[in-house]
Amino acid sequence: MTNFSRRGAMGLLGGAATLPMLGTPALANTKMTVGALRFTSHAASFVAFERGYFADEGLDVEFKFFQAAQPMAVAIASGDADYAVTAISGGLVSLAEKGAAKVIGGALSEEKGIDGQKILASNAAYEAGLTSPAALGGKNYAVTQAGSSFHYMGSKISAAEGVSVKFKPLQKVGAIIGAMKSGQVDAWSIVPHIAKGLAGAGAVKIIGNVADYIPNYQVTTVFTSANNAENERGQTEAFLRAFSRGADDFNAALVDKSAGDEAATEMVKLIHKYVYADRPFEKAEKSIRNGAMRINKNAGLNMSSVQDQLDWFKAEGLIKEDITSETLVDPSYAPTI
Repeated sequence: MTNFSRRGAMGLLGGAATLPMLGTPALANTKMTVGALRFTSHAASFVAFERGYFADEGLDVEFKFFQAAQPMAVAIASGDADYAVTAISGGLVSLAEKGAAKVIGGALSEEKGIDGQKILASNAAYEAGLTSPAALGGKNYAVTQAGSSFHYMGSKISAAEGVSVKFKPLQKVGAIIGAMKSGQVDAWSIVPHIAKGLAGAGAVKIIGNVADYIPNYQVTTVFTSANNAENERGQTEAFLRAFSRGADDFNAALVDKSAGDEAATEMVKLIHKYVYADRPFEKAEKSIRNGAMRINKNAGLNMSSVQDQLDWFKAEGLIKEDITSETLVDPSYAPTI
């Protein structure tokens, strides 16, 4: 995990201190840690940070970066992070059941007409006949942990094809990429900026689209501690306002492409500070543009998708049968879609 503070950046902004404060005076310089992955799908937080939307709300944000969803959920529950964006996992649901975490909105979504997450085969598996999801039977399917979004996607895809796969937990996305390249695992599903980048480099083959198996999938959610949701309403609403402004900018620039070519290039440059930052911009640009999926307006949450995920967790024996959507979600913050 690495940290990056808005406080250091603000010293470089000079006249930005004169911008109008949209948050209440009580929130001025409220320090907050936001959990994130270095994925294009987390761009709303990066945009809100870089364009001063968090600062406008009186929020002094520091990022804490993770390599998987479940550790981020644990960080929210322990107070090591205040707000985060990640997929629904068994760990997150269990923490919500214990009264430690709450989903307060939606973020990344699969949407018809927008290129989304891809199903991948290792080169070795592809050459051995894994050329479509129908051939997944008996193959090793990479996941970070049991109960992760990768587990959910792989299970739904294999069930739809009527085949059985072997799930292999590798803890971190980086470890999965290495295992796919070396042929230690056969298949995986991941966001397009990673999938297309790997396929374009000849490291894997794309064999399908997640949206064909899980339409309107609410891929990631915005969540916080139960205490923040219940007792820090002003702060939580301020976070969501800033996050939503970031999402609007991102969608206009790279998803709807309504903001123009210059705005799109500026957006890619902003995201490049966080995603593929170790690569030259010229090499990172295409992958970042390829990763542009819809981030829900006003952090709207697809409750039908959330319920489907909860039903799957129960069917797999990963969460208790009596857990409901009310256990996981505080519906008072964001609209449902």
